[in-house]
Amino acid sequence: MKKGGIAGVLLTVNHITHRVMLLIAQISILAMIAIVTLTVILRYCFNTGLSWAEEVPRLLVTVFAFIACAIGVRDHMHVAVNAIYNRFPAGGTARRAMDIAVDVVTLLCGLFMLISGGQRTMKLFSLPGSLPITGISTAWQYLPIPVAGFVMTFDSLLFLLGIVPRDDLLYSEPEIDFTDEAAVEALRKGGEAK
Repeated sequence: MKKGGIAGVLLTVNHITHRVMLLIAQISILAMIAIVTLTVILRYCFNTGLSWAEEVPRLLVTVFAFIACAIGVRDHMHVAVNAIYNRFPAGGTARRAMDIAVDVVTLLCGLFMLISGGQRTMKLFSLPGSLPITGISTAWQYLPIPVAGFVMTFDSLLFLLGIVPRDDLLYSEPEIDFTDEAAVEALRKGGEAK
């Protein structure tokens, strides 16, 4: 999809932001796996271990979890109960209103994470507390919260403004909900038209 002007720039920034977020998530999970595997090998084969092998994976799992949350928002992979949603016609006004409501709630959650997580992180960076083994500031544990909040807020705004359409998927492929009779019927009609 080609868009010009500021919408095109925002769409490009969105895609680049998510490439960076995905890269950080991949590095985090690979580092976690490597550290935990190394720790198990050292502990059970050589009867030794790494002093920092508990703190660092705990930091990395926080990074991974919050980035995965932001990634899930981008492709609408969050948990949803569609019992009421599926009762309305596919592409209808009621479904559109519910999609907007979901984006607004996601925007509010993202803003909450951005603001409250950002305040807590800034406060912790100003305090002398650090993790006992690595000496890393405790603020680093909380930094993924405002980062994920920013990305969730950014994505929600782009969905609400219509800059990013709901079918612009970066991480997943379109799914068919076979419990959604209206969508299955629309798919069937689309297949017959071809």
